[in-house]
Parts: sequence; C-alpha cells; structure tokens
Amino acid sequence: MGLFNNQLANVVEWQEYRDDIIFWKWNNDEIKKGSRLIIRKGQDAVFMYNGKVEGIFRDEGSFDIESQIIPFLSTLKGFKFGFNSGIRAEVLFVNTKEFLIKWGTKNSINIPAAGLPGGLPVRSYGTLSCKVSDYDLLIEKLAGVKKMYTVDELKERIAPRIDPLLMKWIIKEGKDMFNLQANAYDIGKGIGTDLDMELSLLGITVTNFTIQSVSYPEEVQQMIDKVASQSMIGNMTTYQQVAMVDAISNSSTNGNGTAGNITSDMMQMQMGMAMGQQMVNQMNLNPNANQAQNAQAAYVGDGTMPNFCPNCGLKTTGANYCPNCGRKLI
Repeated sequence: MGLFNNQLANVVEWQEYRDDIIFWKWNNDEIKKGSRLIIRKGQDAVFMYNGKVEGIFRDEGSFDIESQIIPFLSTLKGFKFGFNSGIRAEVLFVNTKEFLIKWGTKNSINIPAAGLPGGLPVRSYGTLSCKVSDYDLLIEKLAGVKKMYTVDELKERIAPRIDPLLMKWIIKEGKDMFNLQANAYDIGKGIGTDLDMELSLLGITVTNFTIQSVSYPEEVQQMIDKVASQSMIGNMTTYQQVAMVDAISNSSTNGNGTAGNITSDMMQMQMGMAMGQQMVNQMNLNPNANQAQNAQAAYVGDGTMPNFCPNCGLKTTGANYCPNCGRKLI
C-alpha cells in the first residue's frame, strides 16, 4: 500500500532552466495525497483554484502540500485528501528576478527641428529593467491563457511604444537637438515613467530605463563635430595655426609635398606674421612717428616757424621751443 501511495503522489515544482521565462504554469490533472511543493530561490508559487488565487508562497524549500500548504489556502483550508481523490488545482511559478531588456529604434525617427522641414533623423538604443509586481493582474491579463510568458514576448509588446515615447520626451524636454546625449537621463526617466504606467496594467513594473546612445546621420554628425572643433579653438589666430598644422599633416599624408617645401612655407608664413606684428607694435608705441618724419622732411631751417616739431611731430603753439621735447624751432 505504501508503494501504491507513492505512485499517486507527485512533486509540484518548476525546474527553471531558462532565465528569460517570466512565469511558468504547473498544470496536472490532480495534486495527489502526499505530494510536495518545491520552491527554488528566485521563485514564488501561486496556488489557483477554479481560476482564482488561493494563496501565494514565497519561502524557498520543500513543503508537504497536505499539512503545510492546504491550511493556508483561502477556500480549501478544510480540504481532505481521499484515497483516490486529489485537488484539481494549478500552481503558477513566478520568476521574481529583475529582467534586463535591450531596446533600439528600428528606423530613424524624425524629431521636429527649426530649419529642417523633414525633421532631424536620430537613432537610439539602451536597456530596460522590469519585474513582476502584481500577481492578480498578471494572472488576469496573461497567465489565464498562457502556460508561460517570456522576455521576448514582453519585448514585442514594448518595442512599438519606444519610438513615439522617445519623440514625445525629446520634444517635451525642449532640449538642444544637437546635444541629446547630454540630456539622455531626463529623457529616459520620462520614457520609463510612461512605460511603467502601461506595463503596470499587466502586473509588471519598470524599475529602470536608460538611453545609452543617441546617434545622428553621418553628414549631420560631421557638421556637429566641425562646429564643436571651431568653437573650442576660440579665436582666428589659433584657428589659423591649427589649420596650418592640419594642412602640413595632410600634405605629408597625401605625399604631395616635400620636407623642404613645407619648411620653406612655414618660415615664410612665420616671417610675414612677425613683420606685420612688429609694424603694429611700433605704431602703437609711437603714434606720432609718421607726423615727426613728415615734419622733419618739411623743415628746412629757413627761420620760419614750422607747423609741427621736426623732432617729435607735436603741433607747435608759436613758441620758439617745442613744449614737448624742448627742441629749438627757430
């Protein structure tokens, strides 16, 4: 008789072999007398009877269903196993771990931008973390008609919502269209909030939503890089120096110049810049120099009063000596 009873008994368990399964339903004809419930780490066991939740068990371990489980079920507390009778019940095993889902825009989305009638096309990708939060909703919306539910199935439900939410929050935040990566945290936080509201209706909550990258078409990115590099240089003199170095590097790389030609060009450029700078400095130090030279050339020493001092170029005032340098004028 003992051997016969062991044959009637069964083990209610989920031998979890995949990390991407959100829930799995144990469904046998009957739970027999002497059966045991095994709950592993990272699992919760939800007993259902006639489609209704009877009890949720969260502690891991092996439990005798008749003595340790039945007394805690809502409508089956007084159930007694007979010799040939058992409970026609279902046990839903729920994966309590946090799931990581990778997402990405399938096509470029056009963000409205000034000066771009068709919008600014961008692509983006990142990750989404979520977990089961409400077993009643999970059973009502998903588990009632499915034996199991995977991360890929959830991803298929989420994917169509990413693109419109990304566009919504980029526009709503009013961020710089050419610097979206710097504002990825705020945009991602908004998207995560909206997704959480939608998935909560399925008993699933979003714990984190991140934007890892925002990319532009190649020609747009090149324009952004060029503007950024010029703004970092700061002034035209430095820009010309950088441009000269770039030209030399390109000439060397392309094989269109020789070391002698490059050196000669550099020396000529530097000499021209030095000469021009020297002229400017002299003019700044002695603004009356040209007037003095002109006055010196015009002064012939014929005993008449010059209009300008031939020494320093200061305009005369009628005195015999220059009030500025003391030179005798007559």
